Amino acid sequence: MIAIDGRMGEGGGQILRTCLSLSLVTGIPFSISNIRSGRSKPGLRAQHLNAVLMSQQIGGARVEGAILGSTDLDFYPQDIRSGKYQGDIGTAGSTSLVLQTLYLPLSFTNKPSTIKLTGGTHVPFAPTFDWLNLNWMIFLRAIGFDLSLELNEAGFYPQGGGRIQAKINPVDHLHGLTIPDRGSLKHIRGVSAVANLDRKIAERQREQVVRRLGTKYPLNDIRIKQLPSKYKGTSIALVCEFEHTQCCCTSLGAPGKPAENVADEVCEKIELILDSEATVDEYLADQVLLPLALARTNSIYSTVKITDHIRTHADVVKSFIDVEIEIRGKNGSPGSIKIKPLER
Repeated sequence: MIAIDGRMGEGGGQILRTCLSLSLVTGIPFSISNIRSGRSKPGLRAQHLNAVLMSQQIGGARVEGAILGSTDLDFYPQDIRSGKYQGDIGTAGSTSLVLQTLYLPLSFTNKPSTIKLTGGTHVPFAPTFDWLNLNWMIFLRAIGFDLSLELNEAGFYPQGGGRIQAKINPVDHLHGLTIPDRGSLKHIRGVSAVANLDRKIAERQREQVVRRLGTKYPLNDIRIKQLPSKYKGTSIALVCEFEHTQCCCTSLGAPGKPAENVADEVCEKIELILDSEATVDEYLADQVLLPLALARTNSIYSTVKITDHIRTHADVVKSFIDVEIEIRGKNGSPGSIKIKPLER
């Protein structure tokens, strides 16, 4: 059994999610203490508990401590089982983060699987569905994964109620990603979306992007979209397509937040990337680290910002598998990541 202290590094929920994924893949049990102990609401929240319970189903695991608010958990996996799985977070907790816990082990079964999740799809401090679909999925397929996503209903903070579905096919082996440079910028495209609000709000978001970026960079096909949802909300996602890679940034609306401010937020993120030489955005740099650690070949990429979150993630990965992960750069500054899987 591997013992993990949830206070290590950044100390957030990602430590637990990575442990769950790797425990299922490797068959190694783990014990984690001090789960999210530094957060204002420590322990397992609804999203984390849902990830634990669904991981328990997928791995036929014995689990101790799987209750709301628990700061200690023991997880003993058995065999990963493909199948049809459903989970309802019950709050606006992120469906994206639960999905990112489960897709990896299910990819190593011998039959296709389906996951249906209910909760938040466009919420702060988590990947939006658009970011997953426009960006994360592109890189996963390049690594060798075979999955597709569908948004049935958008779920915004604080209500949630969104529904997504993922279809996951088995994989044979995974490839590393070598992106030493990004090449020239081809264009910027994206989606400006609203749910149960006037279309003009999405148009204002797009118009502000054009004002901010249109004279400096090639814009192409920023689509206006009405999202199916029980609740109101807005979002925008922009993708910078380069010759050899892409980066994606998002921003969310909120009550009293003008459409122009939503657009300004995403433009500032895009400009930060374009002013750097990063080959992936800071969130993708973190979220491909785990699958690349399981690849057969080496990986190298650079990001606009090294974070404590990335460093903590790397430490947890190395607790379960033999892999070299070299992170160069100071926190908050541009840097590079090299991943060298060792013989297994």
